Amino acid sequence: QVHLVESGGGSVRPGESLKLACTVGRVSKSSLLMNCMAWFRQAPWTEREAIAVLDFDGSTNYADPGKGRFTINKDNTENALTLRMNALKLEDSDMYFCAADRWGCTLHNGRPSLVHHDYAYWGQGTQVTVSS
Repeated sequence: QVHLVESGGGSVRPGESLKLACTVGRVSKSSLLMNCMAWFRQAPWTEREAIAVLDFDGSTNYADPGKGRFTINKDNTENALTLRMNALKLEDSDMYFCAADRWGCTLHNGRPSLVHHDYAYWGQGTQVTVSS
């Protein structure tokens, strides 16, 4: 049984920043054990879309919406997967989900997958609201 817990969401003004975090529950004491981890987001009545993926070897893949503004990383001091979001826009207002798989990421054309059904484990989400 694996469960992921997201945190760090909140309400911000356009142009501001947030850092989301995702921890793996009841499986690791000091290190992330999931080799493939990712961030997705989903607004009401929209499809769940990928934001960024981090594979076991450090390889990343960023989807267009956050490319150049968002950064996925492992925070070893916090033992968490993070998503640093800069220059937030109104359209970034979504529920953000952490996703993971036990082994390395599924690869498409040599890149970690941005397809949501390639991930076995999901968190409950953390709400990000960007409003002026």
